[in-house]
Amino acid sequence: MRQSQTNLDFEYRFGFSMPQNYVFKAQKGLSREIVEQISYFKGEPHWMLQFRLKAYDIFLKKTVPTWGADLSKINFADIYYYIKPTKEQVSSWSDLPKEIKETYDRIGVPEAEKKFLAGVSAQYESEVVYESISRELNKQGVIFCDMDTGLRKYPEIVKEYFGTLIPPTDNKFAALNSAVWSGGSFVYVPKGVHVNLPLQAYFRINSERFGQFERTLIIAEEGSYVHYVEGCTAPIYTSESLHAAVVEIFVKKNARVRYTTVQNWSTNVYNLVTKRARADQAAIMEWVDCNIGSRVTMKYPSVYLYGEGARGEVLSIAFAGKNQHQDAGAKMLHFAPNTSSRIISKSISKAGGRTSYRGLVQVFPGAKNSKVYVSCDALILDKASRSDTYPSMRIKENETAIQHEATVEKLGDEKLFYLTSRGIKKPDAESLLVNGFIDPVAREIPLEYSIELNRLINLEMSGSVG
Repeated sequence: MRQSQTNLDFEYRFGFSMPQNYVFKAQKGLSREIVEQISYFKGEPHWMLQFRLKAYDIFLKKTVPTWGADLSKINFADIYYYIKPTKEQVSSWSDLPKEIKETYDRIGVPEAEKKFLAGVSAQYESEVVYESISRELNKQGVIFCDMDTGLRKYPEIVKEYFGTLIPPTDNKFAALNSAVWSGGSFVYVPKGVHVNLPLQAYFRINSERFGQFERTLIIAEEGSYVHYVEGCTAPIYTSESLHAAVVEIFVKKNARVRYTTVQNWSTNVYNLVTKRARADQAAIMEWVDCNIGSRVTMKYPSVYLYGEGARGEVLSIAFAGKNQHQDAGAKMLHFAPNTSSRIISKSISKAGGRTSYRGLVQVFPGAKNSKVYVSCDALILDKASRSDTYPSMRIKENETAIQHEATVEKLGDEKLFYLTSRGIKKPDAESLLVNGFIDPVAREIPLEYSIELNRLINLEMSGSVG
């Protein structure tokens, strides 16, 4: 249920850490031997080991991006790249080690599974430790498992799609993920099957100086539908941790996929994620992106509209507080005629935080009658904060309709006066205005499913606006 107030001075409730009773923890730092060790522990086929090693070589050659947020403090030699937290995966919460079960109980994942979800995957450090999917979906042929299990049980499907949308050459962090990936989700929805309740994956970092590199692959066959939700948290440490995921989604003819993210990493985490989807004829791909935590986020979900009549959408909210930089946005590439895309971005910055919208829209020759709508709105709550917009549009087709609008504003004194003069207390008036600002995106986020956002938008605004 949606709450009526928003508190932007929330206390991070998931910054606790648990004892580290792990089965295996690799040596700190990255080397060819570490990459080989990860593949060996997982018992992978030879082609995946070769894929990893080639990606490692690419990672060494590529440079860290300098065009976005400041990444200069990332020390790749000071990170643990693989931790195996338990001996085996379980399908009952009670079978987890005490400290891991307590973590998920405190976050609220088991309770959400009972009430709202068709399947749950829980990743702790490098491995998925818990997995469950409803019997009805199993009967319909839906596959929902961790990526490691997907590779082991469905190697032909994985080999056909893995790394084809986001190759290791795409960027340095995609190369890093390709070399050391572990966990993540593999989702396959057969032709015509509609998954009515969301599937949720939950990612938790517990260790200090740790890198989490899950890999997610979703394939929605013709006429199918699935909604996938992910949430993320981590303890608060003084040292940096790294989260560099890769997500590839294939939306076939007349299929629809919605991918909702509620990112609430602690403020010592660098969140550097590559997400891309391919939409075939009359397919619909929707990204709903909520970025609240992390020290730095660089993430630009994209849709490659390859099929005629395909539609792509990115709805995003970004909040940046003290010592945070949310550099997020979207990419829409129109390759076919009669395609359409919509990007709606809402950002809030306070206490010296910085938000950036970085977007690319590209319409290729022949993509006639394409329709594009982009809206970027920023709310700055004090003089110390900052917001930037970096839109890029490359239109190579004349028969195209393009709309772009952007606004930057603060909570106006006139609006506050209007509300308070009618008996509304100032903190409540501030809450109403902030909620009204983010509502076009917030209404699309299923709060009853997204554990993180339920807790974050259960707030009071008192004293939060400068």
